[in-house]
Parts: sequence; C-alpha cells; structure tokens
Amino acid sequence: MNPPNPSPPPANIELQIDPAYEDLVPVQRLHQAISATLRHGDAENAEMTLVIADDLLLTQLNRQYRGIDAPTDVLSFAAHEESEGQELFVTAPEALNYLGDVIISFPTAERQAAAAGQSVAAELCLLAVHGVLHLLGYDHASPEEEADMWARQAQILASLPPHA
Repeated sequence: MNPPNPSPPPANIELQIDPAYEDLVPVQRLHQAISATLRHGDAENAEMTLVIADDLLLTQLNRQYRGIDAPTDVLSFAAHEESEGQELFVTAPEALNYLGDVIISFPTAERQAAAAGQSVAAELCLLAVHGVLHLLGYDHASPEEEADMWARQAQILASLPPHA
C-alpha cells in the first residue's frame, strides 16, 4: 500500500494506472526505481511515461509490434529510435527530452511475482527498471548484452532504499 503522505512525484515521470490496479500499485516505489534508472543512465531530466495495464492491452501491443499473440510483462516504446542509415524524424525542441513509454501488465507481473516468490511491488520495480533501461538504449539480444543489462538491473534495484 502507498504511504499516507508520499512525497510529490517527479515531474518528469508520468504514471498512468488502469483503475482496476490503482490501489495495488506502489506508486512512490516505482517513482524511486525509475528515478534511480534515469540517474544510472545520466538522464535524470529525461521525461517518460509508465503505464500499468492489463493483459489484453499488452497482448494487443505485443501482437501489433512484435508479432506475438500473447501477453507479455513489459514493453518499451522509445520516442527516438535511430535506424541504421536513417536520420531521426525532426522533433520539436521541447520533446527532445522525452524518452518514451514503458507499459507493464499488472496481471502478468502478479503471476511472475508469485512464481518467483517475491512481492508484486518488487516485480513491478524490476519490470519498470528493465523497461527504462530499454528506453536508455540497453538491450539483451546477445549473451553479452543480456549479462550487462541484468547486472545494471541488479545494481539499480540494490541501490533503492529499503521498502517500508
């Protein structure tokens, strides 16, 4: 549950939560995890959106963007992706600081947390960190990239203050 008087959320992180999960999401803890990840990537002032949704939305997005007709735990949509040999689309100067969106399925996070024997809050933080690392340009397509990304995730999560 959320503390009674949480500190104000960082202005650069927008959190959108499906009403069905509002009372179950550790908002302040997610802000801490995202802020720590942005600091880790030297992007403290970058802006982003985290969406907590249901399996249906993640299934639709997974099918549309990855060709996989199944729910997934987290998807990241970078605002500025460069393709080899292509220039970036011209972007308004005020939008240059926007990293993109991270979308997490609460039901999938809940199932994964139960399977891993950890709290849903811990799983949501892990998925948020993972998604933000993708926005920062990290990937896990090769064993080397995966090892680097997993090490960064562990370091960031270990840097968070103890959960009350």
